[in-house]
Amino acid sequence: MKNLWKLMLTSILAVFLLAACGGNAVDDKPKENESNTENVAGEEVEAEFPVTLKDAVGNEVKIEVAPTKIVSMIPSNTEILFGLDLADEIVGVSDYDDYPAEAAEKDKIGAMEFNVEAIIAMNPDIVFGHESAYGMSEEGYQQIRDAGISVFVVKDALNFEETYETIETIGKATGKTKEATEIIDNMKTKVDEVVAKVKDVDTKKTVFVETSPAPEIYTPGAKTFAQELLDLVGAENIAADQEGWVQMDPEEIIKRNPDVIVVMYDYIDTAVEDVYARDGFGTITAIKEKAVVQVDENITSRQGPRLAEGLEAYAKAIYPEVFGE
Repeated sequence: MKNLWKLMLTSILAVFLLAACGGNAVDDKPKENESNTENVAGEEVEAEFPVTLKDAVGNEVKIEVAPTKIVSMIPSNTEILFGLDLADEIVGVSDYDDYPAEAAEKDKIGAMEFNVEAIIAMNPDIVFGHESAYGMSEEGYQQIRDAGISVFVVKDALNFEETYETIETIGKATGKTKEATEIIDNMKTKVDEVVAKVKDVDTKKTVFVETSPAPEIYTPGAKTFAQELLDLVGAENIAADQEGWVQMDPEEIIKRNPDVIVVMYDYIDTAVEDVYARDGFGTITAIKEKAVVQVDENITSRQGPRLAEGLEAYAKAIYPEVFGE
């Protein structure tokens, strides 16, 4: 009898919650960017379907049931999906996907120029694209939609908060809201730990982040993910007076004299050695202090679960003394 009363009470609470959220207990159309997640008697309930979410290009994508066949078109999406424990559901990934190791074993769909026919042949329930590549591939995306396949274009996140939102959204789209929350909480904990370690540094260091080698040396300026990483670890970006990804002449780098040079590419085995050997760089503090450090580009630029590790990599590269290195 006691259990029966508990069941009746829970049902009544659920009705009131539905009425409060939608104004109509039989209205099954979710609000924009909102899943059908309820909280009954203080307990979190897994997202229900159908769910309608707005993607990065403004399309409302209705997902009827939790997808069982997923195609990911960019490494950051893939890392999130694996983090959400969807390894078995992933049937296709891009040619660049290399993490986790299991991603490399999945069928490939191409890179920036993806194979539309191959994707359609996989017959996925949903394809997760990305805003960063959408402009040059819009026709291909539409062909996939025309084949009756749901396409969700993921936002090109520019900071940690937008990355958290991306993980949360993909969690809603796949019925993995609990797992998404756990990933986000773990990332925030890691970020807080790193920030706490560097908050009391005596002198803020100046940094030059190099994303491509000479002769065309590029660096991230303001309004980039790298800028946020530098801000969080308490370092000064010598290119912060410019926005986006900019080319900088060697003479200008010498003039701005960074304390640390962070190298963000590894496709050249001698990347760090080449920086030390550049003509005229001998006067730069980073060269004299042997402070040219290579970091893993993937964990510092992919908008996924490993970004917190990327933040730590930046902190260790710039303030190794804080970490006992």
